[in-house]
Amino acid sequence: MAEPPEGLIHAKRLDGTGGAVDLRWDEVRNNDDAHTWLHFDFDRQPAQQWLINDSGLNDIAYTALIAQETRPRAVNRGDNLLLALRGVNLNPGTQPDDMVSVRIWTNGKRLISTRRHRLQSTEDVLSELAAGHGPGSAPALLVTWIDHITNRMSGTVDNLEEQVDALEERVVNGELANVRLDLSSIRKQCITLRRYLAPQREAMNRLVNEPISWISEMDRLRLREITDRLVRHIEDIDAVRERAASTQDELLTQVSEAMNRRSYVFTVVATIFLPLGFFTGLMGINVGGMPGVEEEAAFWVVVGICVGLIAGTAAVFRWNRWL
Repeated sequence: MAEPPEGLIHAKRLDGTGGAVDLRWDEVRNNDDAHTWLHFDFDRQPAQQWLINDSGLNDIAYTALIAQETRPRAVNRGDNLLLALRGVNLNPGTQPDDMVSVRIWTNGKRLISTRRHRLQSTEDVLSELAAGHGPGSAPALLVTWIDHITNRMSGTVDNLEEQVDALEERVVNGELANVRLDLSSIRKQCITLRRYLAPQREAMNRLVNEPISWISEMDRLRLREITDRLVRHIEDIDAVRERAASTQDELLTQVSEAMNRRSYVFTVVATIFLPLGFFTGLMGINVGGMPGVEEEAAFWVVVGICVGLIAGTAAVFRWNRWL
């Protein structure tokens, strides 16, 4: 029995009733008429060699399946479809905006996909197949998989909205500690997510409109609904980014107002005591002829003059509404 190449994650044949059975590797080539799903880790060299030499794909297809970096896109040649998508990274210890790519080639019966990191939406599809209520054909598998990829974005977008809600409330309440860093983090996540979701929207629109014979009208309706949901996610991300920018502007305004208030107080105090500084400096010069040197009450006269200067300066400030 032939051994599967290192990097094969699974090889399944859809049974048409919502389930799937695992294929032995020597059965893969003998199931051309069945709806099959081959899933690979493209980082493994044996998997790359099989895709290049034994898969029967042309150079455009296998190059796209093993490329180290790719942006979301949809390309068809006749009834062969090449699709690259991105899903949020829900693996432990990772950030959702570190989006995971999945590459798919299918002719409506055979579906070959590759990935580097585990994608939770793939596990969702496998769970449905194991439970017996998954997709029954390769086109249905494609649509269901895209549906799960888009659905998995909802939690990330909702989490961003909750975070910006909390930060807005903190700014309103004057709790400004670490808010600027948190806002910057949210804006960075939004920019990264939108970087991939915008071309993914275009890829979905192209997929819906391409004249591929094995995509039924019902599948097209589902794809349109998925695309609309993706567009709503993009709009929500844009709204979060704008709200984060607005909150950051409010934060900067509050910080600026606080600094202005402090500067104003310092200026008023310095201005009030400016005449006193001049007067006491004048009275402190060590030259002959200073009045009151021999008078016991002279000190209290000077104190009274100082108090009068303070009161007069404060009155002038009050009269001009500077206080």
